[in-house]
Amino acid sequence: MDHEADAYRTDLMTITRYVLNEQSKYPESRGDFTILLSNIVLGCKFVCSAVNKAGLAKLIGLAGETNVQGEEQKKLDVLSNDVFVKALVSSGRTSILVSEEDEEATFVEKSQRGKYCVVFDPLDGSSNIDCGVSIGTIFGIYMIKDDGEPTLDDVLQPGTNMVAAGYCMYGSSCMLVISTGSGVNGFTLDPSLGEFVLTHADIKIPTKGTIYSVNEGNAKNWDGPTTKYVEKCKFPTDGSSPKSLRYVGR
Repeated sequence: MDHEADAYRTDLMTITRYVLNEQSKYPESRGDFTILLSNIVLGCKFVCSAVNKAGLAKLIGLAGETNVQGEEQKKLDVLSNDVFVKALVSSGRTSILVSEEDEEATFVEKSQRGKYCVVFDPLDGSSNIDCGVSIGTIFGIYMIKDDGEPTLDDVLQPGTNMVAAGYCMYGSSCMLVISTGSGVNGFTLDPSLGEFVLTHADIKIPTKGTIYSVNEGNAKNWDGPTTKYVEKCKFPTDGSSPKSLRYVGR
């Protein structure tokens, strides 16, 4: 029995606990960012569930058909976009939303506005669902520049101005990776708890790796140094082993 108990981790660093810990470093913080992120996390959980069901639905002939009310089922990327827009607006902490799915930015009604702008792609790589390849949500968060009426200038800022950025990858496991400006941390969704738990703390790219990742289909457009570098990865001249190619794309 004791051995069974040992198999369970009891000190779980959930993403909510992590963000609250970060928040405590800023005495002036009112918890707005924590609330905003919790709504992004909720959107990721919903999309993860929808993605897991999508393959089965297609296999048994449900996708693209009409439901019992006679309504056409929404494509997964459109559904994901709706979920994120609604979650972000309802958080009461956003002013402008910019989605890859929408041609125009969404300006939040004054009564529900907050100090953040969120840019996101709700389901990047959705065409990969058919072949079981990972897909994901990408997001970045800015603060509006002043207390006046929000404009597109509030989101047309350099990436260095972001207060946070991250992605959630839906694959064999559901992993959310985020940076709030001091390091990068990865959280994996534990289905039994319904919580994202810290599993990859302080992620760093190794100084020297054994894997290279590149879309060889674009080789004709590469400049000289890039071509030379990739060639060296495949055919090293210093006696080392060739690097392994690991690339997943559309």
